[in-house]
Amino acid sequence: MKARVFVTLKPSVFDPQGQTIADALHSMGYSGIGDVRQGKFFELDVQSKSPDQARALAAEVADKLLANPVIESYRIEVDRKRCQLSAISWPSTESLRADG
Repeated sequence: MKARVFVTLKPSVFDPQGQTIADALHSMGYSGIGDVRQGKFFELDVQSKSPDQARALAAEVADKLLANPVIESYRIEVDRKRCQLSAISWPSTESLRADG
């Protein structure tokens, strides 16, 4: 089962890389772009019997290793189907947020 973990800086934390990207986009003429926040994406192949177990394991991994809870929050999506991600269509998912 696939679990995807999206880690981003908390809204109260300054994001210098996001600011640099936003400034570059503005200088390139993309005036319609506002704030940019950068983050990390992890895809885990989880051996579990249910989506709830997969989500719990992914959350434990995110809490212990993938995210710094002081400055980052994360969101987890669990793929209910046993299929690969596709650039064309996303599989059915359930999400979990940890916004601390």
